[in-house]
Amino acid sequence: MEFHYLLQRIVQDNSTHAKWLNTLSYMENAGARKISKCEHPVSVTLIQLKHAAEEHRHAYYLKKQIGKIHPEFCKTYEAEELLAPVATRQYLHSLDIKACRYLRNVFQLSQEELKYAAYLFVTYAIEVRADELYPVYQDILTKEASKIMVKSIILEEEGHLEEMISQLNEFSEDWKLHAENILEIEKVLHDQWIDAIAEEVSQLDYA
Repeated sequence: MEFHYLLQRIVQDNSTHAKWLNTLSYMENAGARKISKCEHPVSVTLIQLKHAAEEHRHAYYLKKQIGKIHPEFCKTYEAEELLAPVATRQYLHSLDIKACRYLRNVFQLSQEELKYAAYLFVTYAIEVRADELYPVYQDILTKEASKIMVKSIILEEEGHLEEMISQLNEFSEDWKLHAENILEIEKVLHDQWIDAIAEEVSQLDYA
């Protein structure tokens, strides 16, 4: 199912739309927690702190948007309140593991350095994806005259991407080559995630 069409279907059903928002909130929260886990105990940078804070805020903001659909929908991140919960939980986790394996093979890094490198490359891949996903979603919300909005997230994610590029330039001269490989890993995992959501949505009765 093509992504644009999939999102159109999702926003037409209140319960499914709430689960989609909750799924995005879960992923933003998981991303924020991963950024925090990658922090050096003493050498944590201002940008890292900013990113973790903003991703947490995105998780909160998306969760709060659910209240515009129904105040009792999706109170937790329990499996039944997410779309494709298994694929959703695996997506970021698998990206982290596979990226770490790749970075360990191409750079000679200590454990702390590997954490930081994973933060840079994984966050970059996620920001590239967010720059594609959120504008498509907002476009559909606008066309549907929905009360839900993600414009503020779009602006911040664009800023994050610029900051990640700046940090990657400092990290390695040939970062783009490695980033392309990480993006390929992310694409496979992202496609699996979207396919799992599409399969779940296709089983819903929209009659």
